[in-house]
Amino acid sequence: MERYYQPEIETASREQIKAWQDERLVKQVQHVWNNVPYYRKKMEEKGLTPADIRSTEDLHKLPFLSKDDLRLAYPYGLLAVPLKDCVRIQSTSGTTGKRVVAFYTQADIDLWDECCARAIVAAGGTNEDVCQVSYGYGLFTGGPGLNGGSHKVGCLTIPTSSGNTERQIMFIMDLHATILCCTPSYAAYIGESMKEMGLTPDQIPLKAGIFGAEAWSEEMRQDIQNTLGIKAYDIYGLTELSGPGVSFECSAQTGMHINEDHFIAEIIDPDTGEVLPEGSQGELVFTSITKQAFPLLRYRTRDICTLTREPCPCGRTHVKMTKPQGRSDDMLIIRGVNVFPSQIETVLLNKGYPANYQIIVDRVNHTDTLDIQVEMPPEAYTDDADEIARRQKKLVDALRSMLGLTAKVTLVAPKSIVRSEGKAVRVIDKRKI
Repeated sequence: MERYYQPEIETASREQIKAWQDERLVKQVQHVWNNVPYYRKKMEEKGLTPADIRSTEDLHKLPFLSKDDLRLAYPYGLLAVPLKDCVRIQSTSGTTGKRVVAFYTQADIDLWDECCARAIVAAGGTNEDVCQVSYGYGLFTGGPGLNGGSHKVGCLTIPTSSGNTERQIMFIMDLHATILCCTPSYAAYIGESMKEMGLTPDQIPLKAGIFGAEAWSEEMRQDIQNTLGIKAYDIYGLTELSGPGVSFECSAQTGMHINEDHFIAEIIDPDTGEVLPEGSQGELVFTSITKQAFPLLRYRTRDICTLTREPCPCGRTHVKMTKPQGRSDDMLIIRGVNVFPSQIETVLLNKGYPANYQIIVDRVNHTDTLDIQVEMPPEAYTDDADEIARRQKKLVDALRSMLGLTAKVTLVAPKSIVRSEGKAVRVIDKRKI
């Protein structure tokens, strides 16, 4: 039987959700107008005042915010409360320009914890579970978010952070951890390591995993589920909005429910900014309607996905978003073709290869090159040159069918591609573009 952390909210009627959103949006726009000169100026440039925003039907009138705005306004330009009311910052792991710094009041953290608690309960968590949080702690939102959610649910929380895989496995086995929270690539690595130790899925106490912070395919999910003997749930969030828990997967595993009492989602055309009809694929845009310290209105996530309000068998009524299909700003355009790393991962896993690969893009003689290094599974390792060439050709053909262009494939020895304890570095783009 499906359980909920806050059933009266998670199963509320569409009319009730709309009423919450209308009321909270109007208040939030006034709050931002009064306290954030940066955004007030953007509204004024569009000829808007808070009186123009009476309900969610008026949301499309508001200007967008982007990561560029967050860098320009760094560090305090988008802060909407006195600094003395803030109790914490979190920050992105971005590598270019100024880091994005997000601020939280205690109320913001309480609401964030509740969102993560909903995700843990949706994954089957109760106060009898042992939840091992192997996301990074510190400025990264993964560890603190799931840590707070685990406390709200009443789980015994193991705050291992990422890294030291031997210790991770020791705690899982000795403390009988039942829920694992980390990036999917690290979950795959933990599973791989346990398998090498001779542990079978029925010997591993875990029953569920909550994995996010990077793109992963359905095939990778099945691989992790089979190796660890668990049900693997997706979770989504951005530091700019709060962190993990903006949306989460339920037992149906067919998309992530967005916490619509806190966030309004839109899908736009990434080129024109036009709001697209429901069911269209496009760029995801979020508006925070309960955040006090750092409330972003119409924030462009750059994630490409689809929204659906089809009834969910889990009983939750909040809109669902599909797993992001890539990003509008970091999708690879190779010889004029749009390529998402998730497409390549799907082909590799379908062909029986592990989710350890690296995509190297370069430009030689004014022509883009696409090289993909792929680890051979340990059980299928060979150094027979003819056999390697045969396997590489099969992968080249399968990738051409998926992508519509030819890639060079190099099969390498098991464990020769560097493993990641955080976000996996899948793409190396050497082009000067």
